[in-house]
Amino acid sequence: MTAGVAAAHRKPRQHPLTSSTVRTAAGLALAGAATATLLDGTAQAAPPPSTAQLRSQVDRYYREAEEATERYNGAKEKADRAEAALEELQDRAARRTERLNAARNALGSYATAQYREGGMPPGVQLMLSSSPGQYLERASLAHQAGSRQAVAVSRYEREVREIRQVRRAADARLAELKHEQAGLARHKRTVEGKLAEARRVLAELPDEERAAVERGDAAGAAGAATAAADRAAVPHGGVQAPTERAARAVAFAYSALGKPYVWGATGPAAFDCSGLTKAAWQAAGVSLPRTTYTQINAGRRISRSALAPGDLVFFYSGISHVGLYIGGGQMIHAPHPGAPVRIAPVDQMPFAGASRPV
Repeated sequence: MTAGVAAAHRKPRQHPLTSSTVRTAAGLALAGAATATLLDGTAQAAPPPSTAQLRSQVDRYYREAEEATERYNGAKEKADRAEAALEELQDRAARRTERLNAARNALGSYATAQYREGGMPPGVQLMLSSSPGQYLERASLAHQAGSRQAVAVSRYEREVREIRQVRRAADARLAELKHEQAGLARHKRTVEGKLAEARRVLAELPDEERAAVERGDAAGAAGAATAAADRAAVPHGGVQAPTERAARAVAFAYSALGKPYVWGATGPAAFDCSGLTKAAWQAAGVSLPRTTYTQINAGRRISRSALAPGDLVFFYSGISHVGLYIGGGQMIHAPHPGAPVRIAPVDQMPFAGASRPV
């Protein structure tokens, strides 16, 4: 065998580092470098949120809770109306049932009388009668009785139709009530969830900042004099409002200062934001709708430059908050859970519109 043939059959030499080995080594090297970097402390976890960021989160949760509260208030208003309508329909059904039973009894009396007469044909009754005059008199009475019987039958049929209509309407109202009650439960869960998130974030705030948020202060800790300052702001010479009713509404709002915020409440011991404005104008003899997004359409829309004491001022794009303007760029409002009814600047929140109830 020649040398060339022997060389052709000789196995190629293996390189000490295959491509697979090279990749494995490179991966280990990168992992080691990353570990070294972590051990050196050059890559750190994200810094904790600042106090301002935490306050922003709290405010967002409170705002979302208030939006859900207003939806809850709207659903409750509808549920209350449906429940009242259902009760009225049930009363009508009970009265109709009594009238139906009376009509049925009247028909029973006529049927009994006819049975006693034997249902005898008029010709036979005339032949068997000993006195034609007496027969004619009886025939006249029988005709009148027949007319009354026809009226009774007609009345019975009418009562049956009407009670069926009432019961159908009651069934529809009952279905509506169940739908609104399901909405109430859903909105209630949303409110409670948002408030729980707000409480969780509040717990992360420094004590001073947490106290400020719970008082309803707009920025930072304004000090413990907030409530005292609100009480000192109560006017002693009457409110300079454009109308007597507006003055009464503002006076009511002043009387509510310091009362707690409770979502869904309309007073007298506690309020939510739209509950306060509704109660204030109710004290002035004006009935407002229940929710912020319906109150803004009650009365006449006005510009911000035309604000006068007693006007309703609304905030955020979803019209989720309302206060009662008292003049001087200030309003009285129920801020959120934990913050009592207080005086605050209108500039505290994004202004969305205003309306004048009367």
